[in-house]
Amino acid sequence: MREHRDYTLETLIELDGMIATLGGGFWIKIEAQRVQNDEAKPYGIKYSLTLHDARGERVLGYDNAHALPKNASIKTHDHMHRSGKIVKYEYKDAATLLEDFRKDVERIMRRNS
Repeated sequence: MREHRDYTLETLIELDGMIATLGGGFWIKIEAQRVQNDEAKPYGIKYSLTLHDARGERVLGYDNAHALPKNASIKTHDHMHRSGKIVKYEYKDAATLLEDFRKDVERIMRRNS
């Protein structure tokens, strides 16, 4: 069986350290670094994509920095922080991650305009 290769991973890694203002005091931050593949991060990347409000509070976040609380049966750490809740995120590839984040940011920005 052929291994799936994520050709969009380099794009995400190139965005590491990016901070962008969106208006109304909102801003986003992207962090993405290569890491050793393991059970928690089988894609070989540690990532955090966050949207913050004017007070600096995180409004939305996608990351795999820690395990999901109360869910030891879930092996990968991919999840979202939304409305004060942490929910599992099904990571497919870097392009889908960026697109999912963009859609959620746009939805939140429309709601707050």
